[in-house]
Amino acid sequence: MVCGDFACSKNALCALNVVYMLVGFLLIGVAAWGTGLGLVSSIRIIGGVIAVGVFLLLIAVAGLVGAVNHHQVLLFFYMIILGLVFISQFVISCYCLAMSRSQQTDVISASWWVMSNKTRHEMERNIDCCGLFNHTTLNQDYTCAAICMKTNTCLLCGEKILKHSDEALKILGGVGLFFSFTEILGVWLAMRFRNQKDPRANPSAFL
Repeated sequence: MVCGDFACSKNALCALNVVYMLVGFLLIGVAAWGTGLGLVSSIRIIGGVIAVGVFLLLIAVAGLVGAVNHHQVLLFFYMIILGLVFISQFVISCYCLAMSRSQQTDVISASWWVMSNKTRHEMERNIDCCGLFNHTTLNQDYTCAAICMKTNTCLLCGEKILKHSDEALKILGGVGLFFSFTEILGVWLAMRFRNQKDPRANPSAFL
């Protein structure tokens, strides 16, 4: 039996959506784990990660139900939404891979100054640094929550973040690019499966 018949297309589409469901649960679990350990306290970050996880979970459930029931309408909307997700994820992944060091500096600076003092102090404690890119902030008038202030050996947070941001962006961009191609595979499988006839069904009932 070649992998082009009805059963194979159905099983492949179901397996792909099960993987998407696991990734969705993983994103939600990581956000909850980070909150529980106090690693992340920003409501925007937590909410964003959970929203992405829930959205991916809903798409996967729709695709799974559509594949199991050979539901034409669900499969059509699944194809459209997954196609839009592919386009947006592909663009964001390419941007992550192409971002220069100066652009990273601008993004880090913009993010730093919109943080609340509580979030900024938590970051300083977590990565043991003070200030961003300005050495003048490392004086006695600056309130820093990092442990290194006790020994006066603090490094700038901006330099520490930049040290790992390039590698992190490359990993994020690469993983995002890989998953974007699995999404276009999902669109192709759904389109192929939609147009296949169930051999167990009444031929006159096929749309």
